[in-house]
Parts: sequence; C-alpha cells; structure tokens
Amino acid sequence: MRSKPLMMASCALLLAVVLVQSGCGGPGVEASTQVDWPMYRGSLAGTGYSPLTQITAENVADLTLGWRYSLRANEAAASAGAGQARPREPNSQATPIVVGDVMYLPTVDRVVALDPTTGEEIWSHFVTDGAPSRRGLAYWPGEDGTPARIIFTASRRLVALDAATGMPATAFGQSGEIDMVIPYNSVPLVYENIIVVGANTPRGAIGGIGNARAFDARTGAKVWEFSSVPQPGSLGHDTWEGDSWQGRLGANAWPFYFTLDEERGHLYVPLASPIPFGFGGDREGANLFANSLVAVDIRTGEYVWHFQTIHHDLWDHDPPAPPVLFDAPLDGGTVAALGVTTKSGYLYILDRDSGEPIFEIEERPVPQSDVPGEVAYATQPIPVNPPALARVSYDAADLVTAEDTSPEHAAACAELVETVGGIYNDGAFTPWAYRANPASGRTTLLFPGLVGGPNWGGAAFDPNSGYILVFSQDIGALGWMEDAPEGSLLPYQRRGPRPSTFDVRIGDSRLPCQKPPWARLSAVDASTGDVVWQQPVGITAELPAGRQNTGRPGRAGAIVTGSGLVFVAATDDNRLRALDVTTGQELWVSVMDRRGNANPMTYLGADGNQYLVAAATDAVVAYRLP
Repeated sequence: MRSKPLMMASCALLLAVVLVQSGCGGPGVEASTQVDWPMYRGSLAGTGYSPLTQITAENVADLTLGWRYSLRANEAAASAGAGQARPREPNSQATPIVVGDVMYLPTVDRVVALDPTTGEEIWSHFVTDGAPSRRGLAYWPGEDGTPARIIFTASRRLVALDAATGMPATAFGQSGEIDMVIPYNSVPLVYENIIVVGANTPRGAIGGIGNARAFDARTGAKVWEFSSVPQPGSLGHDTWEGDSWQGRLGANAWPFYFTLDEERGHLYVPLASPIPFGFGGDREGANLFANSLVAVDIRTGEYVWHFQTIHHDLWDHDPPAPPVLFDAPLDGGTVAALGVTTKSGYLYILDRDSGEPIFEIEERPVPQSDVPGEVAYATQPIPVNPPALARVSYDAADLVTAEDTSPEHAAACAELVETVGGIYNDGAFTPWAYRANPASGRTTLLFPGLVGGPNWGGAAFDPNSGYILVFSQDIGALGWMEDAPEGSLLPYQRRGPRPSTFDVRIGDSRLPCQKPPWARLSAVDASTGDVVWQQPVGITAELPAGRQNTGRPGRAGAIVTGSGLVFVAATDDNRLRALDVTTGQELWVSVMDRRGNANPMTYLGADGNQYLVAAATDAVVAYRLP
C-alpha cells in the first residue's frame, strides 16, 4: 500500500494533468502547472516543452541513472498468453507517458504501467495475436463513472485497457477492442471523447486507405473519416488527371502523433506521398491532399484549410510529423502560428486560422523530368525564410576529402562516385534521371534522401526564447528510372545501386560521402523565421580525433524544458545529450547501451525529483539528479 504523502502527491499530479488536458499548456495558455507528460509530445500543441526547472545548465552534468526497465519479451507472459515465447528485438521508438503517479508505455509484447520513480511494474497486459505499437500510447481520463483508459493500436486493432488494472475495457467495442480495418502503427490522439488514428498504407490494398479516422472513446463507434484523396465533387478532386485518383494508394496519415488547436477545434493532419512516388506519369496534377497539411474539425472531420508542401511528389518527401503549435510575436502583436517540417528539408511557418504563410514562400521553378510521359510539376513552394534546414543540393566540390574526415573514407567515397557513373543533381527537387539502358547513364543524387532531413520526431517549441527546434539529417539517395518489366502496372520503375544511399561503410558505421556536418539541430526564431544557431549533433568515433564532430543520422526529435535545456537522443551514436537552448552549446552527454531512436520526455516524480527518460532500443532509461 502506498503511503499517505505519496497518495497526496499523486492526487496533486493528477490534478495538474487534468488542467493540462483541459487546455493548460496549449498555445497562449500558461503551462506552469504541468508536471507530468500526459501525451506523446507533452501537450495537444505538440511543443515537446516542459516547464520543469529542477535540472539546469549548472547541474545537468550531475545527472545519473535512476532506473532501467527492459522492453524485451516477457517470456512467462508470452507462454501463458500465446502458448510460446516470441523473443524479438523491441527496436523501440516509444515515448512513455506519465499521468499522475503512473507511467504507461508499450514493450515488444505488452503494455505496462510503472512507478515512474522506481521503474517497478504496477501491472502488465500481454498483447496476444500481434504486438502493441512500438511508438507509444494514449490516455483517456474517463467520464461519469467510466474509469480512465489506456488506448493503443496493434496493427488493425484499436485497444482500450482500464488504466488502473490493465484489464480490457469491455464496454469499448468487442471486449475492449475494435477492428480499424486499416492498420495504424502509431499513437492515437485523445481529446474529450474522441480518438483519432491515422493509417499505415499496406501495399496491394484497395484505395481510400490513407484516411484519418475518429472513434468514440467510450464505445469504439466510428465518428468520422476524412478522405485524403478528394472524392468527386470535393475540393481538390480536379488535381488528379482523369481517373488517377481512383483506387489511389498513399496520401496516408501515418505520423507518429497528431496535434490539435483546442481553442479553434482544429486537428492538423499531415498527409504522405501518393504510391508509387517515384513515377508520376499516371497522375498528372498537383495531387491533393498528398504532401499536404490539412486542418479539419476535430468533432466532425470536416475540411477547414490545407497547405500543400509539395505538388505532385516524386521523392517521398512528405511532412512526416504534425505541426508544432505556438503563438508568435509579430508586428507588435501575437499571431497564432504553427511550424510543419518536411522530409524535403523545409520548415513552413503558417497561420493556424487560415493556413496562409506567415513568412514569404515562393513558387520557384524546379528541374523537370526526362522520363517519357512524366510531367513534373513546374514549381514547388520554397520558403524564403527560414532557409532549408537540411542539405538540398550537391555538386562535385561537396565530395568529402581526406582533410575533412580520413583518407580511407575519402577513397571509398571517390570509388562510389566512379561506380555509379555520372551523378546528377540540379538543386532542390531534382527528379530521378531516366536510363534507356539500365546498365549505364546518369544517377540522380537526391538531397535530402528518402529518409529525409527532418523526420517523424517533429519540431519542439520553447515559449521562453521563442525558438523552434528541428533535428535534421543529410543522407543522400542514389537512383534512376528505367523501363519496367513487361506486364507491370506502370511503364517505368525506380531503381538504384545497392545500397542506394550516398555513404560507405567504414568500421562499424556508414559514413556519408559529402562533407560534414551530416546532421544538426537548428533553432529558428519564430518571430522572424531566422536561423539563430545550428549545431552538429552526433560523433563518428571511427574518425581521427578532432574530426569526429560530424553529426550522425537520426529521425527522432528534441524536447525543451523551462530551464533552457534541450534534450535529444536521436543519433545512431547511442548518446543522450543536453544542449543550451539559447546557444546550442552541448552541456552533457550520456552514452547509453543502445541507440535512443525515440523522443525523450521529462516529468516530476512523487519523490520530488525531475526525471529525464528515453527509450534506448530494448530498454527505457530514467535519469535524475543525485
């Protein structure tokens, strides 16, 4: 049994969470009461911000490991629940949530509730016939005598558990779950009595599957569905030539999470590229709402506005994360704004009411395709400010040299360039070159590559400095278009060398072949769009001393605290870092056992200590001050 002081602290923490979920912590609202981390990015606004100040620039170097919890398979539970153990790598991308005095998170085979001050298990729910999403879960506070629930996905299944016991919430759907039909592998958004999920498009399925959908948190009944490919008679339908909209795969809402402007009732849905993305000759036009950010009414799913970040995408450079919401001081007043990142390396800062740009965005002419029958879009929307936050071009002078890194690395990259033939890059949005003879011809070198500059981690926002924080990487992609085999559905297909990335293996790591830095954290002033600082994040230990600060690849994002600290664990060098939000200076580094390919989080424990938590592949690790 818990002690009375601990129970009182738990009640105080739960009250703070209720305040946050009812609006506190959102854009323009005082967030100082938030001591928990009740949802994937901390708040509905997706800021990745915590007002906690116990860990500071002065004491962050004193952080020590508080506890560790394994995310590997629970073999005893697996044997009891499914007849056999299913040992496999968790490869976790999860950000836990903390509500009151309980932490909730998915493991490789179960959902668990933990004591957030010790890591001790409170309850464990083994997931049969599949696995819970490795990215996270959501909390519904309950209502009118209905207890709070934990909501998560397991492929096509949307599951509700009693938050106090981990038992199925049997009033939800059929015995605590519903069949979403189309899988969603990420974190549902929960607001009032609405659960919003996206869609992970399985290849070979029929069209219409990319749609965001909403379900009733009490019963599981479907509430609404938004058509990501506009149907006949709808706005945007004419952006698909002929019947190319019909049965169209892609344009799916796959982000790890969603964001919501509670005051306006706007849910922000980032939508992906059409499938296939490499060849667009079968779908001339802008192809709405692919590669768009769409605002819809959270209660009805009705369209409000959209902004398309790429017209007629050929690069799979969708907006991989929903926007971060913030209030920007502009022209002596305040503008309700948002910032949405794209894999193309750009950050678009828009008005939350209208979707109109706050800083100038130009429709610039871009290189055109030489693939027979393919008409690339003539222009693309490119921000004047802020500039690209990732590499968007390449020429021969950008090839790495021995003085940049090492003779071994430079020689291997020179050999790669010779092997792939003529490299083609004409700046941002360079299309895939056509090879009439697949064995020879130009090879497009695309920057950012297919994994993008910024990826699913999303941007963070610090309300104290007014800075938007974006992690991005530069991993080029090599490829071309060639004739497809006879009998294929499309006349051309995208191909490339193996591996198709513009990097080489040196020792235990793959090293990009352009000059470093290869990844960075950027701070953008939300009131001007100016880049305030950029800092390489990640080291390449295989390189000589003095040349290791190259930046390393990563897809996760950062968080920021009220004490002016930025924490990031995205890079493949297995490190969790703290940086100063005003300068980008690195203040603390912890080497973890495995890679932290996930967004970190922080909260105030019932013991009065601020904790910093990150998932590191197969375990969750929690740090605190001594």
